Amino acid sequence: MARISPRERPDQETVLWPMQKLCPACGSPMRVRYENQRTLVTLAGSTRLRLKIRRCERVGCERYGHPWRPEAEGALALAKHEFGLDVIALAGVLRHRDHHSVPEIHQALRARGVEIAERSVTNLLDRYDELLATSLTDSRRLRAMLAKQGRVILALDGLQSEVGHEVLWVVRDCISGEVLLARSLLSGTAANLASLLRDVVEAVGVPVVGIVSDGQTSIRRAVERTLPGVLHQLC
Repeated sequence: MARISPRERPDQETVLWPMQKLCPACGSPMRVRYENQRTLVTLAGSTRLRLKIRRCERVGCERYGHPWRPEAEGALALAKHEFGLDVIALAGVLRHRDHHSVPEIHQALRARGVEIAERSVTNLLDRYDELLATSLTDSRRLRAMLAKQGRVILALDGLQSEVGHEVLWVVRDCISGEVLLARSLLSGTAANLASLLRDVVEAVGVPVVGIVSDGQTSIRRAVERTLPGVLHQLC
């Protein structure tokens, strides 16, 4: 059934700042001009995100006035979604690996302290399936958008819902905010991640001018193999 009462106010707050300080189009400084807030339900509890937004203010720039959101936001949640990616990943694992029904997944999430209606579990499973179905080679819209954009800054994030199990790896473009590829891997070795990055690099059709990650060793080595010489920022 649907939730009929408001959620409790989050008892945690996280402030996220954009790492990128220069406009990727013209190179001019981007200043923090305003702040957005959103509440997110994760496996660690409910938290309020305070998002510092930069924007380019150079008149004539193709990104003039466009917001640049914190890169780390996309590692936590999809745009305009209430539940974190870790919750989506866990729901997907319970469905596809353990073959749980929707009511069973709902009970498992509730047991983990996630406030969620049973109907919302179906939405989570739809989002999980959409993520795994995302492929640049099959998306004319994404390829046309990236061609117009002329460049990408990639972000690579691994979402492990349970220790010792497969990880949902998501590759995003920080400029557009779009998810470019998502894949569930049993092993996040440098070779596996290099293959993942290689598939994205070959498909985007535009230069990769930077990459953002948490800097774990396997990701560093994968980036060195796939994108030698490309700036790698640690988040």
